[in-house]
This record gives sequence, C-alpha cells and structure tokens, in this order.
Amino acid sequence: MAQSTAVVNSAHDETSPLLMFEPDVDSLFEHAEEREKVERSLLKKLDGRMYLLGVIYILNYIDRQNIAVARLRGFEEDLGLQGSQYATCLGIVYVGYLLTQVPSNMCLEYVGRPSMYLSSCMVLWGFVSMLTGAARSFYDALIARFCLGFVEAAFFPGALLLISKWYKRDEIGQRTAYLANGLLIANATGSILASGILEVMDNAYGIAAWRWLFYIEGALTISVAICAMYILPDFPKTSSGWLSAAEQALAIRRTQEEYTVDDSPVHPFEGLWLAISDKKVWSLAIILGLHAFSSSFHIYFPTLMQTIGYDPIFTLLICVPPWLTAIVAVIIVTRHSDRSSERYWHITASMGIALVGYVVAISTMNPVVRYISFFFMTQIHAGYVCFMAWASTSVSDPPSKRASALALINTGGVLANIFVPYAWPSSWGPDYSKSFSICIFANFLTVTACWVFRRHLITLNNIAKPTVLAGRQRKEDQYQL
Repeated sequence: MAQSTAVVNSAHDETSPLLMFEPDVDSLFEHAEEREKVERSLLKKLDGRMYLLGVIYILNYIDRQNIAVARLRGFEEDLGLQGSQYATCLGIVYVGYLLTQVPSNMCLEYVGRPSMYLSSCMVLWGFVSMLTGAARSFYDALIARFCLGFVEAAFFPGALLLISKWYKRDEIGQRTAYLANGLLIANATGSILASGILEVMDNAYGIAAWRWLFYIEGALTISVAICAMYILPDFPKTSSGWLSAAEQALAIRRTQEEYTVDDSPVHPFEGLWLAISDKKVWSLAIILGLHAFSSSFHIYFPTLMQTIGYDPIFTLLICVPPWLTAIVAVIIVTRHSDRSSERYWHITASMGIALVGYVVAISTMNPVVRYISFFFMTQIHAGYVCFMAWASTSVSDPPSKRASALALINTGGVLANIFVPYAWPSSWGPDYSKSFSICIFANFLTVTACWVFRRHLITLNNIAKPTVLAGRQRKEDQYQL
C-alpha cells in the first residue's frame, strides 16, 4: 500500500497546503510500464498548459518591438525624434530588464506561483504598452519604454525557470523551442497583425495608426494575461487540481532524478550567491551577449526589408516567410539536438547558415538576392534555442541556484541589447554593410566562445565521479556538450 509523506514547499519551510501527501513512488512505480503510462499522461497534461508560454512570448515580443513597425507610420515624425533618439527608445527598455530580471526570478522562486506572478506582470506590461500609444514627446516614449522593460523582464527568465522545474534534460530543448518559437511567430504574425491594424485604423477617430497599434496590442496582452492566471502551471510542489496524486509525485521525482544534489529549500540569497560564484554562469552570459549582437538584425527587420523598395504594408507582409522557415528549422534542429544530447555543433551549424546570409546581404543590393539572404539570417534562432537549452542544463546543479543563474545569464543578452540599436544607425543604410560586418564579427566570437565553453564542460565531465541518486547510479555525463 502506498505510503503517504508530507511534502515541504520549496519556497517555505512548512508543509505545502497545495500538496499535502506524496505517494511512495518506489512502490507505486515498481514496474517500468506503470511509470511510463503515468509519465505519458503527465507530459500530455503539462505540454497542453505550457504551450501558452509560447503565446505569451509572442505578445511579449510584439509589445516590445512594435515600435519598429510604428516607425514606418510616423512614430518619429509625430514625436519629433532626432538623431539617435529612436535608438535610445529601443535600447532603454533593456535597462529596465537589466534591473529587474535577477530579483524577479528570485521572487518567483520564493513565491512558487508562476500562474499568478507571471500573469500579473503581463497585465502590467500590457497597460504600459497602451500608454506608449499616448506619448507626445521623446521623454514620454522614453519613460514608457523603460517601464515596459521593467515589468516585461519577469517573463522570459521566469518561463525558463518554470520549464526547468518540470522537464528532464533530454526534454528541455524541445520545450524551450516551443517557447522561443513565440519570438519567431511574433516576427511573422506580428507583421500581419500590425499591417492589418495600420491599414484599418489609419486616422480612425482622428488618432494616428501607430497609436492604435499600441492600444490594440496592449489590450490583447491584458486579455490573454487574465486567461493565463487559470491555465499556466505552478511548480511541481505547488501545483494542484489538474494532476493526479501519482502524476504530481512522479513530476517531483523526475526532477530529483536529474540532479546530483537535492533541491532542498534555501534562502533566495544563498541561491544567488551560488549562481554568482559559478564561472559557467558568467561564461554563458558573455556568450549570450555576443549572440545578441550577431542576431541584432531582427530588431530592425522591417527597416531592412524596406530597403528592397516596397510600400510599408507590403514590406510587413513579405517579412513573414523568412520567419516561417525559421520556425520549421527551430523545431527540427532542437528535436535532433535533444535526441542526440548534443548542443555545440547544432549551434555552430545554425550560426554558419546565418553567416552566409550576412555575407550575401553585404555583397549586393539586388532585391531578390537580398530577400533570399534574410531566409539564411533567420536560421540563427535555431542556434539560440539550442544555446538556451544548453544553458539551462549546465547551471541547474544544484537546483537551488537555478532561478538566479538563468536570470544572470539572460542579463548578458539584455546588457548587449542596450547597445545593439546603435549598431544600426540610419546613416549606415540602405545597405547597412557596417552593421552586417558587426554581425559577422560577433558570429565568429560566439562560435569560438561556445567551443571554449564546450572544452571546459568536457574537462568537468572527465573529473566528475559517478554519483548515486534516487537509488541508482548516473552513467551519463553530468553536462551536455
């Protein structure tokens, strides 16, 4: 008969009111067939809820990047922006990100309720996005963009933390891909949505079309946030109502089996110190910063596409196909990466394909050839997804530092994104050869840094001793390569 034991909440040193008893997993899953059956049911239910993270990421990116679309319909002219002020509006959002990401993830780890925490932040950033549409000057837009970054910062590292709490190392890449595909879908569908809003709402009720863009997309974000409060899962130890006792017990056991150190409750600042003192965290943060420069073309994608020579609406529509091919590539590459438990060569291959696109874009202004080059460039995002999966599994041991580590790594990309807009000044257009040269240089640095990091992980795997966890010996390498 299954034995019942009290479960300790990861956020507090007390028995969780959400999960009072955990069945004895050893007796419940004595047969592999029984465990496999429960595991399939668990993953099916979990995936059905986690897909919403991709939808939220679409809105997260749209609300952050709709300023690039607004630029095509009078944003700069109406606000009287001059010189580098537009680039400053782009970059200031990441200052808010930089200040908030680490404390936000520490707070999320302590609270243990992503469904409420992330959804509440989503309501706030939807409201701030709507306020951006009411801006009347450079400083209005600057303040709104800073506040947007301040509240948006909670989502992406929080989503990575949520995924890492539920999935095993050979599952995390594909689930990270589903999340990151939100960015690619946003680049594709966001252009379609924006073109529709700009066309239908142009000067409606005497309001400029770009203002309607912020109003409508911000309101859409708030609507989805309310739904997310009831759909997003919490952590395995704090979720309730949608899993059976056996499924929840297995969810907790699966994560315990993945790591060489138990996920025992610690003070949030202890987890932060563990992350800060881990050299791998800083290495990954630097790599992500380099990758941000290498893939920086995407924040100016509508502007780059406009250099082909079409009107704003058609320009937005032809932005879609390159991102659709990138979505397919991400799914294929990350699935193979998960199955082979290999990250570096998948990252390098994706970066290499993007490199071809940069070189072609520098070489010619022929509209057809230049458009084809954009298909190559967008393939870089498959490497990005593999990298984030690699990062998640490389710093999760012990799990107590995971929240702070993921946020610190992401700050590398955020810090780079503050300066990235200044690599694409209008004076370098329409060919933007200098900007693409920066992408090429950053591409080489990223691949080189990943190679050095891989060599370091090989060394750690070689010196690591086999450890016994959950009654069985770990035979696989501690770190994926």
